[in-house]
Amino acid sequence: MQTHLTIASLRAALDAERDAGKRIAFVPTMGNLHEGHITLMHRAINHGASIVSSIFVNRLQFGPTDDFERYPRTFEADCAKLVEAGVHHLFAPDEQQLYPSPQKFVVEPDPFLQTTLEGEFRPGHFHGVATVVLKLFNIVQPHAALFGKKDYQQFLVLSAMVRELNLRIEVLPGDTVRDPDGLALSSRNGYLSDSERAEAPRLYRLLSALREQILAGNRDFDALQAEAMAELASHGWAPQYVAVRRRSDLQSPSAQEGGLVILAAAFLGKTRLIDNLEV
Repeated sequence: MQTHLTIASLRAALDAERDAGKRIAFVPTMGNLHEGHITLMHRAINHGASIVSSIFVNRLQFGPTDDFERYPRTFEADCAKLVEAGVHHLFAPDEQQLYPSPQKFVVEPDPFLQTTLEGEFRPGHFHGVATVVLKLFNIVQPHAALFGKKDYQQFLVLSAMVRELNLRIEVLPGDTVRDPDGLALSSRNGYLSDSERAEAPRLYRLLSALREQILAGNRDFDALQAEAMAELASHGWAPQYVAVRRRSDLQSPSAQEGGLVILAAAFLGKTRLIDNLEV
């Protein structure tokens, strides 16, 4: 695996790959890699002969109450995992490389998508995500890019950005990878205490039960959402939302619609967990 610290180095290497007729598949990350990331790397092999990953903790997508400084940096361990996964090129820039001057031009996501659910509780988050991903796309110029569906809203935002800006990139989803007890893998799971880790799978169990109720014909979405929020609160969580939405655009569905997704975010202690299940 070649590690590139500068844009110039990466571009030169990938120009050579393209000249050799190779398709490029890209998996951007913020590091602290887990099996969910590695699963995306393995899947990328089906979409490109040259696999590129990036590690960059993007300050622009962290709000004033978020954990930018606390976000775990595990670069050496991450590199070992990427080598084992078969990644050919790692882009690991510092902030000066990606933001050589204050970022005045930012991507403006869809007004609804950037202000509902995650956008409501993390204002400005999707500006930062979309802006850094567009920068990375311009640098890497991949044929395909892969993102996990655990960050469901992020996937929709980035898919819309690629579509509306006419980028020649195929944006591909990867299913959420879970521990055997159902907890969605996340870099933030490492913040959980032992007792919190034992409680954390409740979120997945709750979403699974809610999905079963919907499939059984219960279409009172408001009541289902309120009951789920109360269930989390009664076990010591601080829920922010449990929402039944349309998969395509995250708008609230009518009682007759299919193609749904259930999304949730809640604090367990000081750790914010998110998850979703498609119906």
